[in-house]
Amino acid sequence: MEPTVLLIAVFMVCFCLYNIMKMTRFEKVNVPHERPYFFLGNMAPFFFQRMSMMENMERLYKRFPNTKYYGFYNFMTPTFIIRDPELITSVAIKNFNNFCDHNSFVNKELDPMASRNIFSLRGDRWREMRKIISPAFSSTKMKMMFQLMCECADNFSNHMVNNKVNTTVNVKEEMSKYTNDVVATCAFGINVDSFKYPNNEFYVMGRNCVNFETSLSFKFFLNIHFPNFAKFFRVQVFSKEVENFFKEIVSKTVSVREEKGITRPDVIQLLMETKDNNNRRMFDIDEMTAQAFVFFVAGFDTVATVMSFLAHEVAVNPDIQSKLRTEIDQVLKENGGKPTYEAINSLKYMDAVINECLRLYPLGGFIDRICVNEFVLPPPTPGGKPVTVKPGESIWFPSYPLHRDPKYFPEPNKFDPDRFLNGHMDNSVYMPFGIGPRTCIGNRFALIEMKVMLFHILWRCDLEPDAKTKIPIVLNKKTFLTMIDGGFWLKIRARNRQSPLRDEY
Repeated sequence: MEPTVLLIAVFMVCFCLYNIMKMTRFEKVNVPHERPYFFLGNMAPFFFQRMSMMENMERLYKRFPNTKYYGFYNFMTPTFIIRDPELITSVAIKNFNNFCDHNSFVNKELDPMASRNIFSLRGDRWREMRKIISPAFSSTKMKMMFQLMCECADNFSNHMVNNKVNTTVNVKEEMSKYTNDVVATCAFGINVDSFKYPNNEFYVMGRNCVNFETSLSFKFFLNIHFPNFAKFFRVQVFSKEVENFFKEIVSKTVSVREEKGITRPDVIQLLMETKDNNNRRMFDIDEMTAQAFVFFVAGFDTVATVMSFLAHEVAVNPDIQSKLRTEIDQVLKENGGKPTYEAINSLKYMDAVINECLRLYPLGGFIDRICVNEFVLPPPTPGGKPVTVKPGESIWFPSYPLHRDPKYFPEPNKFDPDRFLNGHMDNSVYMPFGIGPRTCIGNRFALIEMKVMLFHILWRCDLEPDAKTKIPIVLNKKTFLTMIDGGFWLKIRARNRQSPLRDEY
């Protein structure tokens, strides 16, 4: 036993020394930083649930107001936090080739399907896939998917009026059903009605496997922050059952379409039609499943969460709700009671409301990049020296603190859509969907999905605060995403004055 004990002791000493050296990175190059705790780094307030991940990031952001960037120890990993807008643009756009990759949230050996998604791909493989998938989110494709979204939203609003009026509603649960139905029809080409059939297999699978308020958040956390640990203990994010479920759906969909000559404006159709120079299909079923699945992961729980924040702010700000409804009624009057794609996109005030919601509640508090080529940052402070970022090191853009910086957004904690009515958004300080070439490929889809939902629900319902509504909002301290503590609860009422054009739709 003695040699074994000695070997373990030597390993532990080497492990500690190695990480202690890593945690002197910023001290050696004179980058402003908060003194880290061993193992926890600067994550202690979040780790011990004294504050949310977003609030911890904002705390450090405010501590170093006069720097272009500062150091942050993501547990034991040194991370450069870039807070200067010009430097953010330089790193994310002008020098994108030096910082073109993300940290992956899964291990390719344990989660082979999920690891092939466009978010996790790197380098040239990412570029190839981005080029192929981008047409799925063009204006033309969005217009084709618009009617599919409207059908889901009409089911949603009908359900609320017929079943939820004058009751206290778990908004997140209802929004999840809507996003589930939208993703099912627009990505996988299948029609489900999760309001009429809440136990349908597609919704139940989504609720069980893509809910960031469950163990999924912890699994993502481990794979992002401690990938070697997660690999050693074989922490699989998505089970084999999930992989087989979605693979079977895609396989059957492709088979039926080929057999019957069916086409639909969705992601699977695009992947089916993508051919190489020899007119052979470029993607097999596994690849199609991987790309359709990430669409599901990104579009189910996360979009439902943003929509819940949106419904909350509309409910607690009746003047804003009134302005939205006036704009909606005007569009209905001008378009014969039928909301068209062009009409929905013409709603300037609705755009402003959604943009303001995304400012206050960006789902991720930061945007990450990995250095792939050595890069020299300018001095962090006047009189300092340039700092070289090495390949493999991480850089974050702190979206949550930037969105709440009074220098860029006066009265930052106030929900004020008017700040976006001039149409100008500085992408170096406003980045709810990311920044640069790796901006979320589905951002246009998500925005249309939100607009269609908000249009239909306010067309037929009033949203009001309930005794269970959290005012002000308290952020969840257990998840690394922007989530509310205690859930989203509102009261739903039928509109006092129904649009006379309603029955014509």
